[in-house]
Amino acid sequence: MTAIVILVLAALFLYGAATNPAYRWSTYFEYLFNERVLTVGLLNTLQLTVYSMVIAIALGVLIAVMRLSPNPVLRWVAWMYLWIFRGTPIYVQLVFWGLLPTIYQNIQLGVPFGPSLLQVNLQALSIPFLLAIVGLALNEAAYMAEIIRAGINSVPEGQLEASTALGMSWGMAMRRTVLPQAMRVIIPPTGNEVISMLKTTSLVTAVPFTLDLYGITSREIAARTFEPVPLLLVAATWYLVVTSILMVGQYYLERYYSRGASRKLTTKQLEALAKAQLETPGE
Repeated sequence: MTAIVILVLAALFLYGAATNPAYRWSTYFEYLFNERVLTVGLLNTLQLTVYSMVIAIALGVLIAVMRLSPNPVLRWVAWMYLWIFRGTPIYVQLVFWGLLPTIYQNIQLGVPFGPSLLQVNLQALSIPFLLAIVGLALNEAAYMAEIIRAGINSVPEGQLEASTALGMSWGMAMRRTVLPQAMRVIIPPTGNEVISMLKTTSLVTAVPFTLDLYGITSREIAARTFEPVPLLLVAATWYLVVTSILMVGQYYLERYYSRGASRKLTTKQLEALAKAQLETPGE
């Protein structure tokens, strides 16, 4: 009965949306495969997602290892990083990165209290795309660090002890023994973070970078056509398409790394168990 009610409500909603002139479906289909939406907006969104996640994963590994390091200074620095980037909103961080050329108009590199070897005028550079990547990556690295740390902690301590007993340094043992085994725990939430990153790119207008999927549809084209609703639906459609593809990829990655984790007994294990039961006295 509940399923029927849900289906009826869904059908009523779809019928209402299809017949509501406010959605401007003609405009939606006109811009759904618009060249600028696909070649500029969607492409930039994908680039922001990939570049930011690659940097975030690499930095997240470094921060996670620092948090687990026996060195108290490294642990303190890693904790401060997590405290700042997890404790402040991503939108605020992106606004800050967008204001960076105003805060630091000129960057000089050289000898302290001596001659300047390199001087860069940030205000003369057009780097909103780069600043958007930096802002997204630094924020995501804080979350990836905790995911990776949880994966490392899931590996039995004996693995690390055995590696160090073989003469490996702490860093080498982490790199060659612990991290490869931690991948089974790290991969699933990392897939979720990639999907989340794709959607978070819609906030880069705070930098401001307006050539992403959301900026092209809801800022540029909607401002020209004065029809924001159908353009928002265009953006939402492409976000759903890419998210669905990523979810399929995540499913196969999880299945690949979960090999050997099944709780079902193999044929040989079942035969050995049956043989042991037959040989047990009193059976």
